[in-house]
Amino acid sequence: MERLSWDDLRILLAVHRAGSLLAAGKVVGLSTSTTARRLDALEAAMGFQLVLRSQSGTVLRPEALRMIQLAEGLAHGLDALRRDQATVAGTLRISVPDGMAQALTRALLGFRDAYPMIDLELVGESRMADVAGREADIAIRVARSSSNVLVEKHLGSFRFALFASTDYAKRFLPNQQLGKNEAVGHPFVGLDERWKALPHEQWTRRLGATRFVFRSSAIEAIVEAVREGVGLAALLEKDPRNNGLVRIGTFIEGPTQPFYLVYHRDLRKQPHVREAVTAIDNYMSTKR
Repeated sequence: MERLSWDDLRILLAVHRAGSLLAAGKVVGLSTSTTARRLDALEAAMGFQLVLRSQSGTVLRPEALRMIQLAEGLAHGLDALRRDQATVAGTLRISVPDGMAQALTRALLGFRDAYPMIDLELVGESRMADVAGREADIAIRVARSSSNVLVEKHLGSFRFALFASTDYAKRFLPNQQLGKNEAVGHPFVGLDERWKALPHEQWTRRLGATRFVFRSSAIEAIVEAVREGVGLAALLEKDPRNNGLVRIGTFIEGPTQPFYLVYHRDLRKQPHVREAVTAIDNYMSTKR
């Protein structure tokens, strides 16, 4: 372990991410044979096999997973260090819940005018990026952070309501109201099971929903399914993607979902980070 270097970990990380020696070699700029020799040397230094190799690709052994975690941490740290080298040039990485990337693009157009040398990387994802570990510089989350190295700002709470397509409402809910004990007779559309604890997912169950005929981690897919008449769904009230859908009244008012913006404390004095945070906050305030 004393001889372990970043170059060694970089090879292992590339093999893990790429899934084959050929693809890993292309990532790190080495031939397949050189990549294999470097991996052999690493395994010899460690004293045990790290990677299972076959014609179909590579698979990491369990013993290698802790080393991958170390390599991932180092990679994120080095990326963050490169991004922090200058306050007027570089890359600003922003992680947002899946489905918010399109809206946040509009929020950041003014920021691009003020900081033309900053390259924006806006990532819509269904997981929470590790901002404390510098996977992202800024993130928007639906849950509060417990890390003492992060600055957190409450962006506001947004209400959900029940929506259907025009045709669905005309055929099955002509009065545009979902009464008590009626939800069991309707198909619903929702997020995948990973997000079943969110307030609006719980709300649909309180309404009586029992059959979810379509699930997705992508909000755009959920809205499209509702638009095509697949079923009912809980969607944000003030979301332009709902245009053309019919709001359905319910006997229980829709819940609110808080959103939080977080960024690393090390970035507090970076003017471009403060500008991006302000741009996002100002945009979100118009949607409350």
